[in-house]
Amino acid sequence: MNLAIIPARGGSKRIPRKNAKLFCGKPIIAYAIQNAIQSEIFDEVIVSTDSEEIATIAIQYGAKVPFMRPQHLSDDHTPTLPVIAHALQMQQAQDLDMVCCLYPTTPLLPTHTLTQAYTMLCNNDNVRYVFGALEYAHSPWRSFRLDSISLPTHTHTTQKETFAPTLLYPQFEKTRSQDLAPLYYDAGQFYFAKALYFMQQIPIFAPHSRALILNPLYAQDIDTLQDWQLAELKYQLVHTTNAK
Repeated sequence: MNLAIIPARGGSKRIPRKNAKLFCGKPIIAYAIQNAIQSEIFDEVIVSTDSEEIATIAIQYGAKVPFMRPQHLSDDHTPTLPVIAHALQMQQAQDLDMVCCLYPTTPLLPTHTLTQAYTMLCNNDNVRYVFGALEYAHSPWRSFRLDSISLPTHTHTTQKETFAPTLLYPQFEKTRSQDLAPLYYDAGQFYFAKALYFMQQIPIFAPHSRALILNPLYAQDIDTLQDWQLAELKYQLVHTTNAK
């Protein structure tokens, strides 16, 4: 059996009701549900939530909500793997079932990316997870921290402090940007694996996994209202371009 599990708790401090909030006219979770259904990969699309509102929306858009997530798995600090493991236990999943953890805030994710990731996993027996990754737009090899420096009391300014940069990787200070190795980060969209690895909570970011490099137009972290607005702009751009 192939299962899509969408973890969507009700609480969100930075964007209230984030998983149910309207995004370009639809609740944002609706895009993930419809994507999973349209991929024709999954036998069931299940939403794990503690929210009656999200459960109602999920069912409206074609997902199943066969259980409500317990409160001890619904706070700000709960990692993803225990939530997916709980959902698979509730569904009595078998070790070799194919599972996709699909986040609810993925309106930019193309359906064909899910298909590509699923195919990548099916064609590589030694791979435990497949996930989406993005390349950093600006190389972290040139990153620095800013240390707060108090200004002398006699300084004629309303500013009380300034910030001094300290390179984190000073060995690359004079390296040309085109000669720096690219670095990547988790796009926060999906993780494909056999149920066994989710249930055992095997770490995702390790050599036994494979990353699918994504186009940054089709991914956006949505943690703040500014992120939300940027994601809507990307969605409108992509869909306007595709409509031409």
